[in-house]
Formats: sequence, structure tokens, C-alpha cells
Amino acid sequence: MTIPTPADIAALVEAADGQLRLYVQLCAFAGLRLGEAAGVQVGDVNFLGRSLAVTRQIQRDGNKPRIAPPKFGSERIVYLPDDLVTAISEHVAEWTPDGEPDRWLFTDDAGDPWFDNRVGRRWRKARAEAGVDCRLHDLRHFYASGLISSGCDVVTVQRALGHASATTTLSTYSHLWPDAEDRTRAATAGLMTAVDGAADALRTGAPKIGFEQGVQ
Repeated sequence: MTIPTPADIAALVEAADGQLRLYVQLCAFAGLRLGEAAGVQVGDVNFLGRSLAVTRQIQRDGNKPRIAPPKFGSERIVYLPDDLVTAISEHVAEWTPDGEPDRWLFTDDAGDPWFDNRVGRRWRKARAEAGVDCRLHDLRHFYASGLISSGCDVVTVQRALGHASATTTLSTYSHLWPDAEDRTRAATAGLMTAVDGAADALRTGAPKIGFEQGVQ
């Protein structure tokens, strides 16, 4: 598994031309798969609620796009950071300011949604200009690793990624979660910090709040 660094993602976003910039951001900061990102419509975005409904994907049928449901169990609501909501708003204002809610975020000159061929050539160009050697799917790994490092549990990560089961999430990312030894050390460090704070309070003569006061 290759997990891009924040510097890698910054370089890729900077190198992405036109509509691709938001596409890269949706993969890196919302964990969308290639077809899911291509299938986003303006009406899927709840700008006030800062969330995105993933309800479809775009697949390739010959050399044309085909609308399909997401992978089994992948329908979900993704909660978006404020900066990504702003980026979506700016993209809509520039690329598709008018129309019905079912208009696509990413379209070719004919107004059809992107699919893998349309994305692939743009992605390869941006990746080369950024000097970053990673797959588009690795942006999804970047998103997952960020959730895990921030302390999200396996069920939260499963739902955010649209995995059918927590088993899939664990089999893919278990090595990124802290093990029992790490958790034990962290918990013990918290206990020692609390005790050290209480000891400092005793030495400075602060009011004692503890066992003695709690027993009548």
C-alpha cells in the first residue's frame, strides 16, 4: 500500500488543471472511489449540512459513461470539512453555475459525466507534473489513514469509506491502527500526567480534591 504524504497531495492538487482539482480533492478528502467521484451531482451536496450523499458511480460502457449504483454497501453520507465545501462551491460557480440539481460536477465538452478514460489521462498528466508516483486509488488510502491517525474507530472508518463490513476495513488498514501496546502506553501516560498534576497541586498548597474530601 502506498500512502501519499500531505506534501504529495498538495503537489497533486496544485498540478491538477481545471475540473480535475476538485476531483483530486474529493478523492483525498472525502475518500471517494474513481467512479463515485465522477458520479457526483450538484444536488448530492448538502452545503449547509456539510455532507455529500454517495448514491451512484459512473462506469464505462465501450467509450461512453454508464450510471450504476455504488459497490454493494457503499451508499453513504460523507461528512465534509469546511474547506472542501468551499472548494465545491467555487467549482460549481465556475463550471456549472446554472441548471437542475442533477447536473454533474465533472463533464466533458458534450456535457457527459467523466468515466475512467476521461479521468485517467488527466490524472496521469497531473501526476507527472507533480512528480508524485502514486495511483489515484492511493488518495483513498490517504483519507483512510487520516481518519485512523485522528482516532476514528473501525466502524467510523468503515462507514466513511463505504466498505460492506468492518472486516474489509480491518483487513485493509489494520496495520495503521495503534496496537494494544501503543494504547496501553498512551493510557498509562495519561494516568501519570493526571497524578503529576495532582502532586503539583499538593506541593503548591492548592485545595485538595480527591479521596479524603469525598469520604464522609
